[in-house]
Amino acid sequence: MATRSEGKLRELRPLFAAHGIAVIDLHAAGIAESSVEDTLEIHATFEENALAKARYFHAVSGRRTVADDSGLVVPALGGSPGVLSKRWSGRDDLKGQALDDENNRLLRERLGNTHDRSAYYVCAAAYVDGQREMTCRGEVHGRILDAPRGSGGFGYDPYFFSAELGGTFGEVRGDEKARVSHRARAFGALVARLQADGVFPSGSGGTLDDGAE
Repeated sequence: MATRSEGKLRELRPLFAAHGIAVIDLHAAGIAESSVEDTLEIHATFEENALAKARYFHAVSGRRTVADDSGLVVPALGGSPGVLSKRWSGRDDLKGQALDDENNRLLRERLGNTHDRSAYYVCAAAYVDGQREMTCRGEVHGRILDAPRGSGGFGYDPYFFSAELGGTFGEVRGDEKARVSHRARAFGALVARLQADGVFPSGSGGTLDDGAE
């Protein structure tokens, strides 16, 4: 599972576990962080970025690999932050919560008193195993609030109000978010396709950690 985001890992591990698929993360796979990783997300679409990450980490590990690219799209801002969601503020000196705080500050600043607060999260989930490649997309729609609500989630979650849940992604429980989140929808669709193709037969207890090709 090619991500170094603890937030994503917290969301994705239960999803794969629910399908009986065991996964390991980059740390468990013994893949040290490299500056090359900072050059992977240079493409114009979520799908291209997700595939770039999956291809890279598959090549490094020789293992079946899943990866994603996700972000927030705000129509009133011309689609920003979009594929630049994590790096929107340009603060390469910040990580984790500090980076989230700076991105959210910029979001509030750019929106100002804009009437249209509609927004949606997008996730493109990718799978690469050396023989096949595939991507699936998930979206969840809502609106941006003026003030954060809740301390859960990560990224823009405390500001993103989901009409489906009646709360922000920062204040709902993790299992509630998992029901409707863009990431859950994208990876749920990806797993369904992999099962339909026989890569992970439904209920088989398959694994992404099955050694090199």
